[in-house]
Amino acid sequence: MTTVVIFKSKDSYKGFTCTGHAEFAEAGKDIVCASISVLVINTLNAIEQFANEKTDVVAKDGVIECRFLNDINDKTKLLMDTMLLGLKDIEKNYGKQNKKSFFRLTIEELG
Repeated sequence: MTTVVIFKSKDSYKGFTCTGHAEFAEAGKDIVCASISVLVINTLNAIEQFANEKTDVVAKDGVIECRFLNDINDKTKLLMDTMLLGLKDIEKNYGKQNKKSFFRLTIEELG
């Protein structure tokens, strides 16, 4: 199962993690894993290229971790809102089927 945890404080995003594999289908045909990967990686690329946000990103061994180093700007908020919209749709359609979980999305409020 793929898990995405989005970290927020009040209305501001602080970062996110993406871990695991959906195992919806065999490697190369897993539309759930591919969809999540495209959303997450494209969002990271867009934040870097268009929003000029300072981030700390680590990607290795099936794990992507992103932390925003400062309060985020409006462009980054829009990009994160867009990623969250897509991830919610994937969770709605593929999160759990026939008692098997493929994807879980969690929004964690930081203190």
